[in-house]
Amino acid sequence: MIDLSVIILTHNESRHIERCIRSLQQVTDKIFIVDSFSTDNTLSIASRLGATVVQNPWVSYAFQFNYGIQNNPFNTKWVMRMDADEYITSELAQELKQNLSLTPAEVSGLYIKRRVYFMNQWIRRGGYYPIWLLRIWRQGIGICEELWMDEHIKLSSGTTAQLQNDIVDHNLNNLTWWTQKHNNYAIREVIDLLNIKYNFDEKATVQPDFWGSQEQRTRFLKIKYAGLPLFTRPFLYFIFRYIIKLGFLDGKKGLIWHFLQGFWYRFLVDAKIYEVYQQAGKNKQDIITHFRTEYGKDLKSPNQSVRI
Repeated sequence: MIDLSVIILTHNESRHIERCIRSLQQVTDKIFIVDSFSTDNTLSIASRLGATVVQNPWVSYAFQFNYGIQNNPFNTKWVMRMDADEYITSELAQELKQNLSLTPAEVSGLYIKRRVYFMNQWIRRGGYYPIWLLRIWRQGIGICEELWMDEHIKLSSGTTAQLQNDIVDHNLNNLTWWTQKHNNYAIREVIDLLNIKYNFDEKATVQPDFWGSQEQRTRFLKIKYAGLPLFTRPFLYFIFRYIIKLGFLDGKKGLIWHFLQGFWYRFLVDAKIYEVYQQAGKNKQDIITHFRTEYGKDLKSPNQSVRI
C-alpha cells in the first residue's frame, strides 16, 4: 500500500460505492467517506469494505469536501479526491504504486486524466478526453475553492506534475436521473455565471490563464463564455464541440451526450438567467434579494445555502 488517503463524498451512492472503493484498494486501505445522510445502504457497503465513514449535513460541495480535508483521520503524505461514481484503472494503480513515493519534493500536486462514460460508452471526442484534473496533493497543501460550480483544488505552494493513466467517470444511473441532476446543476451554474458579471463574492480561486493548467484554462474560457450574448453561446459551444472538436464521431450515444451536456444544459442555464432578469432586473442587489427569496441562497457565500 502507498502513503495515500482518499476522500469521497457520498449521498445515496449504493450503485457505485463498492466499485469505487474496490478500485482504490489496489493502492490504499485509507478511505474516508463523508456522507450527507444517505437513505440507501451506501454506509453499510462502505463500512463493510473497511472505509472510515462520517456523516455531515450538506451545505455545498466545497464546504463538504473541505470538511473532509480538515477531518481526514489519516495522517498520510498524500491526499486524493474521488467521486463515488468514479474508479481508478489498474494501470493508474500500478503507476501510483511505482511512482508516487518517487515524486520530487517540489511537486505538491498531481494531475490525472479523466475518461467520461455515458450510456456505457467512452466519450472520446468533443474535447472531453483527456480532461486533466488535480486529484492528488500533499497533505496540508490543498483546499477546495468555495465556488458554486466547477470547484477545483487550490494549492498553497509547490509545482504540479502529470500522471499517465486514467480515472474513469462512469455513472450507472438512468437518463431521467441525469437530467434531473443537471436541472439542479443549472441553478448553481446561473449563480456562477452571474457572479462573473456582478462579483457577488470575493473568494480566492484558481487564476484564469488560457496557457496555464486545465482548470486555469477552464476558468479563463468560462469568463469569456459569460461575456457572450444569452442564447447565442449554447449554439456556438455545441457547434465547437460537435463539429470542430469532432464530437459527431462519438456516434449516436455521443450525439445524445454532446447535445444534452453541450447544448440543452447550457440553453437551460441561459433560460434561467433570462428568467432572473425578467423577475429581478439587472441590478446587483435586486438579484441578490431574488435568490435569497426564490431559492433560499445567499449569493455572497456558497457555504450559507441549502442543498440543491
